[in-house]
Amino acid sequence: MATLVGNEERSITMLEHLIALDYDAVEAYDAAIARLDSEEFRQQLAEFKADHERHIRELRPIVKELGGDPPTTADFKGMLAKGRVVLADLIGDAAILRAMKANEDGTNAAYERARSRTDVSDDIHALLARNQADEHRHRAWIEATLRTL
Repeated sequence: MATLVGNEERSITMLEHLIALDYDAVEAYDAAIARLDSEEFRQQLAEFKADHERHIRELRPIVKELGGDPPTTADFKGMLAKGRVVLADLIGDAAILRAMKANEDGTNAAYERARSRTDVSDDIHALLARNQADEHRHRAWIEATLRTL
């Protein structure tokens, strides 16, 4: 699912959308973890889910400080991301990981666009860089794991 997060006119809207995207990711990871056969894969995805939960915890106070209204739940895109994983469950672990890779592709793209913005402070840029590094790590692990299946 393609996302346009990072292209918003206002930086605060972009940050709110990043939070929503991370909520969507948490829901998709919950769905994947519940459906994977491999305990190793479930443990790794639980760590990635924790990264997304941390992103939410770190971004919410920034949005509040800037006068925004940070989301508190996933949005409709979250249902789509989760649905992709649920459907993949019919085929097995490799399909679930491919669905999660597609979800991570969108999150990676959003954080890359967010990092390219010039209308946020250095502190926010540093946080976005850490989050982006997490996203790259998630996608790299999924890609490497899929090559072995």
